Amino acid sequence: MSLSEQDKFSYDQLSRREIRSLIFHLLYAAEASSYDTSLNSIIDNFNRGLDMDIPLDCEAATIAKAVIDDRVRLDKQIEPLLDNWRLERVGICTKLILRLSVWELENTDIADNIVINEAIELAKCFSEKDAYRFINGILDEICKQIKDCCA
Repeated sequence: MSLSEQDKFSYDQLSRREIRSLIFHLLYAAEASSYDTSLNSIIDNFNRGLDMDIPLDCEAATIAKAVIDDRVRLDKQIEPLLDNWRLERVGICTKLILRLSVWELENTDIADNIVINEAIELAKCFSEKDAYRFINGILDEICKQIKDCCA
């Protein structure tokens, strides 16, 4: 039995936290396909396969595309802060949360503490056990760099 149209996932009913989680899932799907599948195809697959209704031009898609397009630069910004780690050793989920959060810190007017708290919540749900601490430390350093840069 399929869901009725009124039971279908509706993008318009998502909270800010749920939109951020959706962005994370879109980023994960793009990473899983080694960025060989277009974001529009990923969204289409989510819509058809998971009975969702994600508009191709929604905020989540726009941000996911921006993070995907900017991932090399974001990684270069994160890498020096990894203290004795190589980016390749950082878990996929942790890396995606860091990319998204650094992008948000640089490109939105969302308060730093909210971006960091939301990243921590994503990490608690999707990353390794203590990754949220690692993410907190990296994002705190990024915030300091951004403030120093703009002071």
